[in-house]
Amino acid sequence: MTTTTFDPNSDSNSDSMTLGRTGAPGSPGAAGARARAGASQVVSTLTIAGRTIKKFVRTPQLIVAGTAQGALFLLIFRYVFGGAVAHTGSLRYVDFLVPGFVATSVLFTGMGASAGVADDLGLGLMDRLRSLPISRFSIIDANVWANTALTVLSLAITTGIGFAIGFRIHNGVGPALEAFGMCVVFGFAFCWLFVALGLFAGSPQAAQSLSFLVFPLTFVSSAYVPVSTMPGWMQAFANHQPITAMVNTVRILTEGHGAEAALGHSLNYYLPASLAWSALIVALAAPLAVIRLRR
Repeated sequence: MTTTTFDPNSDSNSDSMTLGRTGAPGSPGAAGARARAGASQVVSTLTIAGRTIKKFVRTPQLIVAGTAQGALFLLIFRYVFGGAVAHTGSLRYVDFLVPGFVATSVLFTGMGASAGVADDLGLGLMDRLRSLPISRFSIIDANVWANTALTVLSLAITTGIGFAIGFRIHNGVGPALEAFGMCVVFGFAFCWLFVALGLFAGSPQAAQSLSFLVFPLTFVSSAYVPVSTMPGWMQAFANHQPITAMVNTVRILTEGHGAEAALGHSLNYYLPASLAWSALIVALAAPLAVIRLRR
């Protein structure tokens, strides 16, 4: 029996990944096939994902900085801009704002995913992983799942801050949990996009710059202000981009009829669109990420 042991980040920590491979005695052809097969998709994905999460946990300043940044922006919108925003119908502005802010907070986590992948690429980790007998897809898939797990933590913290500043649910606990689940789905989709951006960027600094190109979508959407307050030509774009569909889905699930009246459409209008946008993002970003990793 032969065991291949690999340290993915020997320069900065002692995490190790062991990807076993065995060959049956008396059958050289079968043994060679098994060796080439390497670790299974599930094993390699879980091992690399575990390494990514450990790297994040062992860098607590990332948790503190990300939480503080999200809280700061939420407080600014709530108390600085909130008094100037009207046209939210029967909804209080805090109940209009927080669902939008929680939904778009997945972009902050996505920026970290992009920079992390670019950092691993620059340190040579991706080259070392590609030298192992594992699927190229599992390398990217692991990063996406690990960062999706971190997104769940970020969403929980941001939601807690929202309740602390006055946000309340008006559509029941069940739909609110569904809204949280939809935010995880959106985060999963955007993680694919940001991982692809990180691979193409090549460095953490360039990855952050590319990631910032996504943020204008949050401001030209219904995340923080009603689309009806925007100029006519901008409304056309704001109403037909992914952030608006995603935010309004979460808003209706948490606020119910009040949100439907303020937005002018029901959940049946926004939910299919948000899921379609999520699927489209994954369908475009996943192949690009795999192609870039194979180069």
